[in-house]
Amino acid sequence: MKNFRSVALGLVGAAAVASASDVHDLKKDTFVDFVKSHDLVLAEFFAPWCGHCKALAPEYEEAATTLKEKDIPLVKVDCTEEADLCKDYGVEGYPTIKVFRGPDNVQAYSGARKSPAIISYMTKQALPAVSVLTSETLEEFKTSDKVVVVAYFDADDKTSNATFSEVAESLRDEYLFGAINDAKLAKAEGVKQPRIVLYKSFDEGKDVFDDNFDVESITKFTKTSAIPLVGEVGPETYAGYMAAGIPLAYIFAETPEERAELAETLKPLAQKHKGVISFATIDAKSFGAHAGNLNLEVDKWPAFAIQETVKNQKFPYDQSKKITHDDVGAFVQDFVDGKMEPSIKSEPIPEKQEGPVQVVVANNYKEIVMENDHDVLLEFYAPWCGHCKALAPKYEELAAMYPTSSKVTIAKVDATANDVPDEIQGFPTIKLFPAGGKEEPITYSGSRTIEDLAEFIKENGKYKIDAYEGKNESDEAQAPLAEGMGEAAKAATETVKSAASDAAEAVKTAMGDTDGDDGSEHDEL
Repeated sequence: MKNFRSVALGLVGAAAVASASDVHDLKKDTFVDFVKSHDLVLAEFFAPWCGHCKALAPEYEEAATTLKEKDIPLVKVDCTEEADLCKDYGVEGYPTIKVFRGPDNVQAYSGARKSPAIISYMTKQALPAVSVLTSETLEEFKTSDKVVVVAYFDADDKTSNATFSEVAESLRDEYLFGAINDAKLAKAEGVKQPRIVLYKSFDEGKDVFDDNFDVESITKFTKTSAIPLVGEVGPETYAGYMAAGIPLAYIFAETPEERAELAETLKPLAQKHKGVISFATIDAKSFGAHAGNLNLEVDKWPAFAIQETVKNQKFPYDQSKKITHDDVGAFVQDFVDGKMEPSIKSEPIPEKQEGPVQVVVANNYKEIVMENDHDVLLEFYAPWCGHCKALAPKYEELAAMYPTSSKVTIAKVDATANDVPDEIQGFPTIKLFPAGGKEEPITYSGSRTIEDLAEFIKENGKYKIDAYEGKNESDEAQAPLAEGMGEAAKAATETVKSAASDAAEAVKTAMGDTDGDDGSEHDEL
């Protein structure tokens, strides 16, 4: 694979690379015809001022060069010049990356913004959900990605075939799936049909699935076996750990040597609790601020903590104690046995609620949000978040539109100072907890105008309350979001796309990467 980052390019060399770009620069009058003429296209919608677009550029270029050999073109569209085209495809932030199978078959790209991830993702997209393998293709398929999943079952086993295909369809963005119907080949591989083998380029090299052949069991096996026994949390792996759906044990240390030593010390525990808890080291120098999110003391290393990722509960290990196999082993066993209470970080409950926006902290979250019979709109914010500050006066005005008798509560919580049940990937995040459906909150993703937020509450709340009923809407109307690219840039959100779409940005936010008051450019409208 060609790696442009490893080459020392001068100005002339850089210009040569730019002129020989393998990324197609498309306009409104060329985009549709180009997409129609290719079975599969990856398109980036960007703005020249976007900081994350600039960071993506060399990764995207490198991926384009590699994928060109597989006839998978990568294209880009400058939304400051092609605003109508970007609007047609629902572009609301930069960069937005979408996968096209024709102009009308479009899906969001959900991989990381790194060249290897883009190449891996698009390679999977080009293949069928399940590739039919033979003795000639099996060995190459085993090493075609870091993780591949191969099913061995008889061609007449329709049930196993259908079950495996369903799993493959649901996870095709993440893993490669293959199937073998040759009983002799299965025997040569030491596999008894029906079986599933996950081949990987780390740890022991493969895991064999021999549980109940159902969708849920196979999905869990795939996600947990695809994670290294003791991996490392970083921008490209964080989303995978969160998606695995099992607790994550963090091992904080400052140097690679110390992380390797602690990983070796705790590896037997990782093996013992495989499939129940994931173990991973984390660079305390780069991501030490994340320790605070786990209720650990920052700058006190090494450190250990377990995060229950589904409920976002934190279990910090006593930092005055040394990290040893036996002591951490006892700590982990108590967690597994349910003998440990989670650590809860909370600001004091306000003695009196001042203003129309209700202040939520961890210790009154249940009362105000979950047990309240109102439709509750809750903003998860960070004090350093510039766009949270910009939203504040409009949010106060929105709250004032709902009297206490209206069955609507407008609330906010400092998600950096209070433990909340959800894993928040960016700020501000706004969710509606409708009465009678608190366990399934609805995330708001529209423009942050008072009018649009009120409409969101009306459409999704249980009580369907219209804050504008009986009012002169022209007095309340907000300026359109797309009133010019300059204004759009100023209104940029600080939401960091989730693991589904950008694990690199998710881990930066989760690990305390601040963004908003330092004059940095934002890439969201």
